[in-house]
Amino acid sequence: MRDPFEESLRDLLKVSSSAHDDDATLGRVLKAANRQVGAGDLFGLMGHWFEALMMALNSGSAHVAPVSRRTSSDRTVDKAE
Repeated sequence: MRDPFEESLRDLLKVSSSAHDDDATLGRVLKAANRQVGAGDLFGLMGHWFEALMMALNSGSAHVAPVSRRTSSDRTVDKAE
């Protein structure tokens, strides 16, 4: 089983080989490879960032105390009654 990325580079190299300009052919193939690898790395980085954000929110949510709208002076009045 062949890798689709490798197949696309092989096809690009075969199509470009008819020009017989090895430097230009190699440049085009490497440019395509860098573009595809860079996009994969970028999506991987965003996935790890999102995962870390979700872990931080999940672990921090247990430490959030319930918020009351009552002031501390209201609480002392209730206790005195």
